[in-house]
Amino acid sequence: MLVSEPRVAALYAMRTLAALRRAGLAASLVSVPTGEPAKRARHLARLWDAFGELGIGRGDLVVALGGGAVGDLAGFAAATWLRGVRWVCVPTSLLAQVDSSVGGKTAIDLARGKNLAGAFHQPALVVADTAVLATLPPRHLRAGLAEVVKMGMAIDASLFRAVERDAGALLAGDAAALAAVVTRSVRAKAAVTRRDEREREGGRRTALNLGHTFGHAIEACLGYRRVLHGEAVAIGLRVAARLSAVVAGLPGRDVARQDALLDRLGLPGRIPTGLTAGELLDAMRRDKKGRNGSIRYVLTPQLGHASVPRSIPDRRVAAALVEAGARPS
Repeated sequence: MLVSEPRVAALYAMRTLAALRRAGLAASLVSVPTGEPAKRARHLARLWDAFGELGIGRGDLVVALGGGAVGDLAGFAAATWLRGVRWVCVPTSLLAQVDSSVGGKTAIDLARGKNLAGAFHQPALVVADTAVLATLPPRHLRAGLAEVVKMGMAIDASLFRAVERDAGALLAGDAAALAAVVTRSVRAKAAVTRRDEREREGGRRTALNLGHTFGHAIEACLGYRRVLHGEAVAIGLRVAARLSAVVAGLPGRDVARQDALLDRLGLPGRIPTGLTAGELLDAMRRDKKGRNGSIRYVLTPQLGHASVPRSIPDRRVAAALVEAGARPS
């Protein structure tokens, strides 16, 4: 079963189906909505129905062709069909190639928050063909670069410096620069997830959530509309850097370097109009990474060295949110 979304399917589904069939595989296509709206329980149930109609068995395969949302949904459907069938991830967005396709996280969103129902289910194969990035809209390219900046800030300072050096080429869609960034990002994330596959409490993989607690809250409060995931992460990185400076000792020059790089990449710097610090804090308490209503934040004391999550008083977090554009509660 090939799972894709309309825009990607229009470009690549027919040739993918043809390639699968040339390899002797009977293959069918099912389309799901574009972006985060695909990650709903009703679309998961529709995939299960499609698997049943096609007769997907333990020896068969699910192929996810699309961005991170398609991979999350199709991977979770594969994890839960017959208690787990194999799946292949073919990420077509930069964000998915550098981040979500690696590590085995699959999930759907619920009304209470992002990725609350999911499973760790490693793909049998990831095929990141950087040539498909030539058809990626510029806004989505920029959103993917936010995850690369996060990877640099959290675990690989040399990757951060590479993006600083090559920002212009990356924004221009230079094939060699993009291939290098994808390769380095995958290598960095794989090194972490290999040691901490299931994100144990206080494990190294938690560092990869830098900026995401804030970003997920923004997405949830906006009903997963208006901002792309990478754009929300970019805003979250700015908030996390300011708190890191106050709480973890991140030098001010590194906060400025991060903000300058995000600005050069054309990524947003302010929390969308209308959101309050109080509603963002409430959304963070419902996040899957919360513990009994408490919130723990990933911070970094220096480039490439994000720390295990820690608690921060709500008043301090609220102040950072207001500084980033949220309305006071």
